[in-house]
Amino acid sequence: MTAINTQMPEREQIAGRPLAAVLGLLTIFGPISMDLYLPVLPALTAELQSTTSVAQLTITACLLGLAIGQVIAGPLSDRFGRRVPLLIGVLAYTATSALCALAPTVETLIAVRFVQGLAGAVGIVIAQAAGRDVYSGGKLLRYYGRLTVLGGLAAIVGPVIGGQLAAVTDWRGVFLFLAAIGVAILVASLAVFRETLPGSRRITGGLSHTVRDFRRLLADRVFVGAVLITGFTYSAIFAYLSGATYILQGMYGLSPQGYSFAFGLNSLGFMVFGFIAGRLAERWSEKATLVLGLLMTLSGALGLLATALLHLPLIAIVLSLFTMVSGVAVTSPPATSLALKDYPDLAGTASSLLGLARFAFGGLAAPLVGIAGANNPVPFGIVAFVSAVAAALCIGLIRVRAVNRLDHHF
Repeated sequence: MTAINTQMPEREQIAGRPLAAVLGLLTIFGPISMDLYLPVLPALTAELQSTTSVAQLTITACLLGLAIGQVIAGPLSDRFGRRVPLLIGVLAYTATSALCALAPTVETLIAVRFVQGLAGAVGIVIAQAAGRDVYSGGKLLRYYGRLTVLGGLAAIVGPVIGGQLAAVTDWRGVFLFLAAIGVAILVASLAVFRETLPGSRRITGGLSHTVRDFRRLLADRVFVGAVLITGFTYSAIFAYLSGATYILQGMYGLSPQGYSFAFGLNSLGFMVFGFIAGRLAERWSEKATLVLGLLMTLSGALGLLATALLHLPLIAIVLSLFTMVSGVAVTSPPATSLALKDYPDLAGTASSLLGLARFAFGGLAAPLVGIAGANNPVPFGIVAFVSAVAAALCIGLIRVRAVNRLDHHF
């Protein structure tokens, strides 16, 4: 452990802007895979003669792929390094994006979207793990804040581009655009990304060693609390991603372009508040920033439930969404830092569990939103509110473990 800590300042010096930019690009696999095609999801549903709930399984399949893929890629990157798994993952993502465009049925699309998620997961987990390789302390918090900002920026750009693409092409063209993005990221990774995990710091051993690593992480109450908070808050986010396109377009009459700009407003909040949270957690405290984010998330989710039950106007749902999404952004940097900062030797494995919670919880929540049909917003409000309450309850795990650490330190 001492050897790792003494190497960190040196590795921070070699983490230049090109590497930071590529690591940031890797974080867009999740939001761009989801957000770019949301404006054309209703059209996809009609063309493939599907129902709302079945079409939403294309979201769920991608989310589950993103979750499971991280559990596989994280431990592998701790054992074999970051670069080779990354390049394989980006190449596979590009190929599966092109295959999505050729899907003849919704069932085929669901299957290929799952594989697309598996491939995209590699970039996401390596962005977090490689950041832990080269940053520590305040720089690590700022780095995770930047990842949140870039995720929000991708969420802004994705629906806007998707809405504009909908005017000139169909949903198949949107997936071809995703393949082009994969090619661009592959070229950038080949040109810039160098190995951030030297052989001397890699984990050795087989499956039994990986299982022991997972047990070590799951025995840490702070880690478990941070992972659960991330999972539950992202359940609310992915309920929003799955349901908002039907509600805002179907119930409130927005066009795909209008929806993309309304979505962009909420994503702007995610980006701005994610940036603020990275700075706030460093100067204030991780736990206090986490509590603030949970309060915002809970307030916004309560507003969504009230809007659904009372049939409030468009402005009410937009403000509630903005508050909830911004609250999730505030929780993200401190939760990620709390989960990873004590495990420089297991950064990939720890990142994989964080990603598993984020996307698996979200994947389970997404189809529940459409369970009563496209024109009923009540399930959306219920899922968002229950997810926010569950996340808030998990703060107790953070408090108990943090107090124990403080007592031990003094």
